[in-house]
Amino acid sequence: MTGEAHDSRRWLDQQLAYYRARATEYDEGYQRRMPIPTLRKAIADLPIAGDVLELACGTGQWTPLLAERARTLTASDAAPEMLELARQRVLEPSVRFEQIDVFNWQPRAQYDTVFFAFWLSHVPSDRMSEFWHLLRDALRPGGHVVFLDDGPAKVQLEEPLASDGSPLVLRRLRDGAKHCAVKVLYGADELAGVLAELSWEARVRMVDGHHLAGCATWRGDCQ
Repeated sequence: MTGEAHDSRRWLDQQLAYYRARATEYDEGYQRRMPIPTLRKAIADLPIAGDVLELACGTGQWTPLLAERARTLTASDAAPEMLELARQRVLEPSVRFEQIDVFNWQPRAQYDTVFFAFWLSHVPSDRMSEFWHLLRDALRPGGHVVFLDDGPAKVQLEEPLASDGSPLVLRRLRDGAKHCAVKVLYGADELAGVLAELSWEARVRMVDGHHLAGCATWRGDCQ
């Protein structure tokens, strides 16, 4: 493991600790900061069907929308506290929950769709290739990776921290506790270019001034 990858593992561990601690107050901040109707419309325009894997499902904000369109849905998160809240929110029998840390995980099944919302910006830059390789392994031929995330303008709402590697931000909890999280903010064209270098055909667009939506297919399936 390179020094940079070793450092990013440390930041990923701290990021997970933050989300575990934030679970009970996550929904309050999420609803306040997100234009939910606009993002719901963006999800409606994405190709979501068949057997679906949701990564970083959090408290299940988007899981019910996926369940409406999926044949089966596996909703996953690395934080058990988040998963427990998601289980309470989503009662559809077609949905099962699984604790997954994507950087200590190998897909045991393949899916028609892999979805994640506001997770890609938490992937350290030095882990992007590894992450998208895992996604390729998790997809059936012809499958799609679809996602929502923050765009560059969201930096105005963050507290950046000095870092020699991937950008880090300071996050504060209601009790005053301070945590750090990875936050790599891509523009739509920039992200499409990054994915092209990793052999993915990607369509990425801004859905408003602060958020983007995308769909990617592994280039090997397009030949």
